[in-house]
Amino acid sequence: MSPTEDASGDGLVFIPGARVTPSAYFAKLSGLVAETGATVVITKPTLNLAFFDTRPLSAFTDGVEGVDDWYVGGHSLGGVKACMLAADPGTDPEPAGLVLFGSYCASDLSGGDLPVLSLSGSEDGLSTPTKIEGAAHLLPASAEFVEIEGASHASFGDYGPQPGDGTATATDDEVREAITAAWAEFTE
Repeated sequence: MSPTEDASGDGLVFIPGARVTPSAYFAKLSGLVAETGATVVITKPTLNLAFFDTRPLSAFTDGVEGVDDWYVGGHSLGGVKACMLAADPGTDPEPAGLVLFGSYCASDLSGGDLPVLSLSGSEDGLSTPTKIEGAAHLLPASAEFVEIEGASHASFGDYGPQPGDGTATATDDEVREAITAAWAEFTE
C-alpha cells in the first residue's frame, strides 16, 4: 500500500499472523498510509506461516521506491518472525525499527538500541498483557509499550474470532486510529 501524495519516506514490512490471509490487515494498516504517508508491504508467508518463509527482508523492499527507512513488524507469530529478522545482523536493509502487533520476541534484542514499538490489546487472550510484560526483558530498555484498551488478539486484523482470544470492546475504527497514532508518534 503506497501513499498517493505526501510520502513520509517510512516503510513497514508487515508479517501476518499464522494462517491469516494478508488482506485481513489492509483496513487496520490503512491509516499508516493515508494519514502518515508510510508505505506498507504486507507479506504472504510460505504456507501462511512466517517461520517457513526464508526470504530476506530485501525480497519485500527491493523495487519499492520512495522509502528511506524500513521498519519490520508483524502480528502474533508474524511479530516473532519480525524479531528474528531484526536480531539478524545480516538483515538487509537494516531495519530502522521493530513494531509488534499483539506479539512479543523470542529473540534477545535487549543489548541493542533498535527502536521498538509494542502494540498490545487489553483483551488479548493469546498474547496477553502478562506474556508481553514477561518478554519485555528481551527488548531494548527504550522500547515503547502501547496497550490499546478494549482490543483483542484478533482486533489487529479482520479475520474473525479466534479460539482462546478475549472479547474485544474496542471498535475496528478505534483500533485502527490507535495503531495509526502510535505509529505516527513512534516514527516522528
